[in-house]
Amino acid sequence: MALYTVLIVDDEEEFRDMTVKRLSKRDLECESAPDGDTALDMIAKKNYDVVLLDVKMPGRDGIETLREIKRMAPMTEVVMLTGHASVESGINGIKYGAFDYLMKPMELDPLFEKLNAAYERKRTQQEKIEQAQIKKDMARPS
Repeated sequence: MALYTVLIVDDEEEFRDMTVKRLSKRDLECESAPDGDTALDMIAKKNYDVVLLDVKMPGRDGIETLREIKRMAPMTEVVMLTGHASVESGINGIKYGAFDYLMKPMELDPLFEKLNAAYERKRTQQEKIEQAQIKKDMARPS
């Protein structure tokens, strides 16, 4: 069984394919999308734990896509990918709810660690929500 689900959104096909292959070997369930619109369609149909999202893409850019992901699936954690020229975009992404950002190109281990940390935050948040719901239900008079 996969540890958790990751959606990789990047317009560079070679990067997407290589990242899916490398993360899948680490027991992550990975899918990919070539652009923000495709990613949003996929998120509308399936719940992903973490999205790895490139900032610079043709059409809907990463920041726009991030804002829409957070509107559609607020519990999904997003890690932004940014090149040297767009570090500011990565920082802006955090303002709009991204978990963190990574500089491209990056090694697999730091990427894996960042995705794990993002998933851990999502899992912790979900547990808190579930616990609050249980307390609320128990406090309700029968």
